[in-house]
Amino acid sequence: MRRLARAGLYAGTVVAVLGFSKFHAHAHGYDFTQSSRFLWALGYVALLGATAYGVGLPDATRTRRAAVFGSLAAVGAAVAGISLVQLAGGAALLPRAVVFGAAAVLVPWYVLCARVARDVRVRAEERERVVVVAEAHEVENLYAELDGVTEQHALVVAILTPDEACSDDPPRQPLVDAARRSRATLVVLSRTAQAEEDIVAQTAQLHESGLRVRTLSLFYEQWLGKLPVGELERVSLFFDVGELHTPTYARVKRLLDVVLATIGLLFLAAVTPIVAVANCFGNRGPLLFRQPRVGRNGVVFSMLKFRTMQVDQSRTYADLTGVGDPRITPFGRMLRRAHLDELPQVLNVLRGDLSVVGPRPEQPHLVDEWSAKLPFYRLRHLVRPGLTGWAQVKYRYAGTEAETLEKLQYEFFYLRRQSLGLDLRIIGRTVRSVLGGDGR
Repeated sequence: MRRLARAGLYAGTVVAVLGFSKFHAHAHGYDFTQSSRFLWALGYVALLGATAYGVGLPDATRTRRAAVFGSLAAVGAAVAGISLVQLAGGAALLPRAVVFGAAAVLVPWYVLCARVARDVRVRAEERERVVVVAEAHEVENLYAELDGVTEQHALVVAILTPDEACSDDPPRQPLVDAARRSRATLVVLSRTAQAEEDIVAQTAQLHESGLRVRTLSLFYEQWLGKLPVGELERVSLFFDVGELHTPTYARVKRLLDVVLATIGLLFLAAVTPIVAVANCFGNRGPLLFRQPRVGRNGVVFSMLKFRTMQVDQSRTYADLTGVGDPRITPFGRMLRRAHLDELPQVLNVLRGDLSVVGPRPEQPHLVDEWSAKLPFYRLRHLVRPGLTGWAQVKYRYAGTEAETLEKLQYEFFYLRRQSLGLDLRIIGRTVRSVLGGDGR
């Protein structure tokens, strides 16, 4: 149903724009499909679809208010965009009746699609009812994770510690009773719970009656798209890395990198003169900023960015860049907000330093620090680092050690699940993040 809501949103966009275009052509006596307006109508459809995706429609809006404002923002941005193009071109590329008529119809349609997606999400949460057997701190972390954006929806309906789940009196079965009383559909066991024979026996009974069973680690992976920090060292060797162990995938991934980076060069060529001129007024100093980063197999390379900090400050890199960092210039903040500061890295992709998708490369001193604390940390350097990655689309910008460790959980998920399908999914989510203005 979520896919149906998404498909309905885009299908409705096509029908509204082409329908109004066809009606206008019939009323004014011209052949719509043979005119240049047909291509511009398709462009308007694409623009509406991009803005809708950028604001998170239909499935990323959690409230009716968010759905209404998101729909107005998406349609308003598309109308403004096509109007600016027409103003710049000095011609009515699309009739106003088409532009504004489709917009008027699509706002309520987008709200409806978002409502359907929300109802599906709520029903999914009710349908996946989870009983968790874990220590209190593990349950607290799990609740915080489920309150964010998840890969699948679930509702925790019962919680037991391993001691509470164990039966001290043979006729009693605390876990079985809790699962049946709460109408659970899934049992999740922590590592401690898995070590208790009585809990495993009760779980086997529930499994035979139709309930599904997951370890806490596997639940994190399938429902949250990450690996819990307590499991990272334990699982660090027990999976194949696609880029290392699947030669076909590695070759196709590199080909995709070259194609996308070549396209990116066109944008870099267009943006560079604008940034250079703007720097003369709001960001005086060198155009590019070069910073050593650790790449595949621990090889250090020079990563390129448009400079966003004051000259004397940007030459040092010992400190992580935090949110609202005072070293960032006003124009540099605009570049970061639009993610344009990363654009020169398409040159790194063409040189083979970077991939489009992969773990973000870190500075050498941070890699040394984390490798000393976490013996499994260097596993992330078995693959090329990326312009974007699973950690980037799932978690906010990391500026502290705790946040860096949080992102490592997502990076290990990527290493474990690395595939062309996941790469394309990450690229799609990155587009949504950029269109949604999620800069730092």
